[in-house]
Amino acid sequence: MACVPKSHAQALGEVKVTADFLNNFSGDNVRFLARSFGVPGDHYGQQSNGYRWPYGPVAIVAPFNFPLEIPVLQLMGALYMGNRPVLKPAEKVALVMEQFLHLLHHCGMPKEDVDLLNCQGPVAEKLITTAPIRLTQFTGSSKVSEHLLEVTRGKVKVEDAGFDWKILGPDVQDIDYIAWQCDQDAYATSGQKCSAESILFVHENWEKAGLLDKIKANAAKRSMDDLTVGPVLTHTTEGFLDHTNNLLQIPGAKLLFGGKELANHKIPDCYGAVEPTAVYVPIDEMLKEENFESCAKELFAPFQVVTTYKDSDLDKVLEACERMSHHLTAAVVSNDVKFKTKVLANTVNGTTYAGIRARTTGAPQNHWFGPAGDPRGAGIGTPEAIKMVWSCHREIIDDCIIPPEWVQPKST
Repeated sequence: MACVPKSHAQALGEVKVTADFLNNFSGDNVRFLARSFGVPGDHYGQQSNGYRWPYGPVAIVAPFNFPLEIPVLQLMGALYMGNRPVLKPAEKVALVMEQFLHLLHHCGMPKEDVDLLNCQGPVAEKLITTAPIRLTQFTGSSKVSEHLLEVTRGKVKVEDAGFDWKILGPDVQDIDYIAWQCDQDAYATSGQKCSAESILFVHENWEKAGLLDKIKANAAKRSMDDLTVGPVLTHTTEGFLDHTNNLLQIPGAKLLFGGKELANHKIPDCYGAVEPTAVYVPIDEMLKEENFESCAKELFAPFQVVTTYKDSDLDKVLEACERMSHHLTAAVVSNDVKFKTKVLANTVNGTTYAGIRARTTGAPQNHWFGPAGDPRGAGIGTPEAIKMVWSCHREIIDDCIIPPEWVQPKST
């Protein structure tokens, strides 16, 4: 709670997911991650065997916003597959993983199995580019991930930025629940999640039912007292308000709520201290070339863009989703089968929740979490994610018997 900081419920959720993940892979489940397969050869005595093979020396660069969950899940995945990792947690929160490594040592892990590197980015880059690191798994900003991909010549698995969308379909129901979930997705942990709701497409039926007013009322309940809103670690207040004001210059845009500095706070100027904020931008204006980049800019803060649409505008909504540069999480909030199917068939986000309970955040240990549509994308948490990120395929072909009737053929 003190490191990020985040509310007690958000911090407890992180601990629970981590514990569930470790429980999932207790016993023999780690062994099954490396399950191999055999295929008969094309002549007598030959058989090919496919193996999941560790990379060996690897690096993990973890973010600040989940100081326990993300580094633990990636670190243990790397170890499960037989790698030798060096872990670089975010320097602001490195104490959490330092203590977790002490726990692993207490439980019997040899101290030689993991190195902890508590440093700033340039020092970690020096190690990654000069030591024989075969793979780096990076979770963090798209700017840093692109730089790492360049200096390592592509030897990075990335879970970077997420400008995550939520589409509310035409079937209005359970409005109080939907309003609560929208508030949670956009503003929990002060919006500092790669899965946070960045843009909300609201069908006109929901607007008429008063959904936006309910979201506003929920956001107004957030307080520094219980850390349901708190410091923003990667944006200043000035930068946040400048972005808000730039969007408000778009024709038809308006401030739905927020857009102000938190009252009576003691947060240093190097961080952000802002109220949960929502800016409405008309969908036709949003799609214009001169506006789209600003509207689709991820702000790692309690901020979202809101727009409304009619049935006839659905293709415009899908165009906006396709034009976004990062495809991490998404939500299709609808039980209308035809609507839901059309949206899912025309989008690509790697972790997409669908149905009336759909959300953008959550990322528990029981399903894949990661981007899609990018060959560099990294997943987390599941057997599929661990195998994909932390091992490569190796084929060994056994060929042991030379036929007794063999005669040397003519050279070719």
